[in-house]
Amino acid sequence: MPEYSRLALLASPTERAQEACDALQQQREWVPLEQADAAVVIGGDGFMLQTLHTMLDIDHVIPAFGLNLGTVGFLMNKYRSGRSLDERLAKATAVAISPLRMTAMTNTGEMHSVCAINEVSILRETRQTAKLEVSVNGKVRMPELACDGVLVATPAGSTAYNLSANGPILPLSSNMLALTPISPFRPRRWRGAILPDTYEIVFKALESVKRPVLVVADQKEVRDVREVRVKAWPEHRLTLLFDRGQSLEDRIFAEQFMV
Repeated sequence: MPEYSRLALLASPTERAQEACDALQQQREWVPLEQADAAVVIGGDGFMLQTLHTMLDIDHVIPAFGLNLGTVGFLMNKYRSGRSLDERLAKATAVAISPLRMTAMTNTGEMHSVCAINEVSILRETRQTAKLEVSVNGKVRMPELACDGVLVATPAGSTAYNLSANGPILPLSSNMLALTPISPFRPRRWRGAILPDTYEIVFKALESVKRPVLVVADQKEVRDVREVRVKAWPEHRLTLLFDRGQSLEDRIFAEQFMV
């Protein structure tokens, strides 16, 4: 396993995370994120996503080892104050995940391009049902989807919002994306699709002024959108580190047998 000599320490602003951060600060020397070859991230899944986005923004993508002091901690490891962090890092299993690239055009013609690690969600902005045209690889597959919204999830994100919307759980190595409707009205029985991650998915908002929609890529939101394009972004692959026997692949697999 690779040795990580220059570590960055990042913690969410919650009281528990800050207390753990203070304790770890005393154990070794830490460097800024821009100079590190790996990052230790304390908090929950939301803060881990925020940290991974920061890496992409500054163009310095390094492995991240999460310590869960949040709620779910699906992307994190257990926080164990008595165990050597260097030992855990030395034995950690690396898992590569590919984010999504989302490009949105608003009703005023503005273009926004951001990435998403878990999912891209198109949602209605008002009480009016959203009406969307759905195309895959340039071919219209659904001329009109009336719904509260629709999302595209990566395998890493398939157990998050996608699962809550009754979408499928995708194995991490599947190279697939989940296309999942949110409260579909018409066609009422459409449950979504599973698509290769090499495909581009395009959503066009029908009656976009009368029925405004917004798009959310993880934690970044764009309102009043007219068209949204989504595709996997393998050039910006990210790496998460997990304790041996507790990898993300194992957790995703186990989720399929939860009752």
